[in-house]
Amino acid sequence: MKKPLKVLFVEDNPDDADLLLAELRRAGFDPEWKRVQTEGDFLAEIKNSPDIVLSDYSMPNFGGLRAAKLLSESGRNIPFILISGTVGEEVAVEAMKHGATDYLLKDRIVRLGKAVTQALEQRQLHEERQQTQAELLWKTALLEAQVDSALDAILVVNDCAKKILQNQRLYLLFKVPDHIIRDDDDAKLFKHIAQQIKDPEKFAERVTFLYAHPNEVGRDEIEMADGTILDRYSSPVRDKEGKYYGRIWTFRDISESRKLETQYRQAQKMEALGQLSAGIAHDFNNLLTAIHGNASLLTDPDLEPEKRHEFIEEIIHAAESAAELTRQLLLFSRKQAMRPASLDLNTSVNHATKMLRRTLGEDITLNAEYTPVIPRILADAGMIEQIIFNLAVNARDAMINGGKLTIRTSAVETRNPAANDSTQPLPHVSLAFHDTGCGIAPENLPHIFEPFFTTKEVGKGTGLGLATVYGIIEQHNGWITVESEAGRGTTFQIYFPALAAAAVVAPDEPSIGNLPCGKETILVVEDELPVRSTVCHLLQRLGYTVLQAQDGFQAFDLWQKNRDQIHLLLTDLVMPNGMSGHELAARIHAVDPAMKIIFTSGYAGEAAVRHAALFEGENFIRKPFKPETLAEVLRKNLDGKISGP
Repeated sequence: MKKPLKVLFVEDNPDDADLLLAELRRAGFDPEWKRVQTEGDFLAEIKNSPDIVLSDYSMPNFGGLRAAKLLSESGRNIPFILISGTVGEEVAVEAMKHGATDYLLKDRIVRLGKAVTQALEQRQLHEERQQTQAELLWKTALLEAQVDSALDAILVVNDCAKKILQNQRLYLLFKVPDHIIRDDDDAKLFKHIAQQIKDPEKFAERVTFLYAHPNEVGRDEIEMADGTILDRYSSPVRDKEGKYYGRIWTFRDISESRKLETQYRQAQKMEALGQLSAGIAHDFNNLLTAIHGNASLLTDPDLEPEKRHEFIEEIIHAAESAAELTRQLLLFSRKQAMRPASLDLNTSVNHATKMLRRTLGEDITLNAEYTPVIPRILADAGMIEQIIFNLAVNARDAMINGGKLTIRTSAVETRNPAANDSTQPLPHVSLAFHDTGCGIAPENLPHIFEPFFTTKEVGKGTGLGLATVYGIIEQHNGWITVESEAGRGTTFQIYFPALAAAAVVAPDEPSIGNLPCGKETILVVEDELPVRSTVCHLLQRLGYTVLQAQDGFQAFDLWQKNRDQIHLLLTDLVMPNGMSGHELAARIHAVDPAMKIIFTSGYAGEAAVRHAALFEGENFIRKPFKPETLAEVLRKNLDGKISGP
């Protein structure tokens, strides 16, 4: 059954509109359509909320860029696809800035069905994000209202407290210093509260006594064994004369609210990725141009050997740069646990600024100032780049009329302000952000790292950017300071503990002739012919006998016929025709549990979430991979030297 689709054409040529309609029908849509040629007609028709707008770039009195801008200004969530026979890269990027969802060349119109499907999916995702935000804000407001109205009056005796305390192992904490305990006041207070709760003897088994100063008021979160997250607030209990009797803790289940926060943080990250798309597309197209151009030059039969080697090096360099671009996007967007490793902060800043220069806009000057030699830090590369991006976007929003953002790295000797005063200064690495924007009002400074606190207009900010930065820095055992003056800009200064100094020597790039070889038989399963061909040629150069298959069914048939000769299966994770790499491995292991299997994929983050038994460098290789990586992992498996379960 064809999918109904309301289409608005901005097109002065009826024949071109007919071609687009035919392509939509071929792609499985049942279009209901209108065609307009003027600005007035366009503004009138978008009020009818079509599902999508397909617009020609150039017409006598009205153009695609103008239509995209008008649609964006209307605030309507309607996908807009620009179609032209001559649109170039600069025009395409300009269209995206004006709110276009995608663009197509008329000689590539067969992509129309796929482009429309993707645009409709993006609109649905945007609407889901808005719904999640509304629900999160509502629940947050409700939670704050409950806290404001009942925080000190609950005294751990209301119905919610009874339910929690009877079904979870909680700690009711009375924090009292030794010199305050007189006449067993603490015990009396505990007995009084225990009597208010059903089954006091059972409740008493869940109580632990700790000590703290009687003037302290504390608030934190605790996570229960079953995953429940509780907001825990404590305050001292006194009589009318001010005599201190003990400490009451109240608890509130905020698990659902935290889940919504997690979802919205991820949604915020994906929206940020959308801002990077134009710059990434530009950089990627440049790299593809370099690869294609140098590869074409290599076909010259009269090319000198020196030039041939030079062109090959350029291709390798461009391919590695392209891999680095995709790595940064995956690290930024991936929903993953922290994976700390030895990290050069200068390198992280350099990678991030390449993406930021096209994101911040032409009216903002971005300067990166590096201290040439700084210690390494123990950090998650993706999280560090998220810090850089969040603070840079925050600075951009503060410089409405343009300005200058300076990112600076340095090595310092300092002490964590949260540590004991006797702590000696220790080596740290500093990352500073200084902007020339509007600054932060003094009354707002104490709140800027609080979740959902924002001074931006409704719909312009979630209040999660700086809270995310603060959380990541704390995870890395660092801290952040801020200095700001209204009208004179803001400086954020971050400090990370430095790793002990160690000499790092870059290894020589190995050649094919120096890689570990073998004589075993390997079954290679890969649906992309260029990738399969490259891997098979490499393995043959390393001495292996190679069998190859283009999908899981063909591979399983080959394995059944040659199982006595095959020593290892090298398979892609994501393949067409209904059998994935994991399903192929399961079939083979059901017959031969000892068969060695290595997985490859360019969708590592998604695959790792679904399948917990992937160990990079042992039974998993992330695409794109270098020949030495493949050679080493093969030998590690074939020689029985892997350490993973």
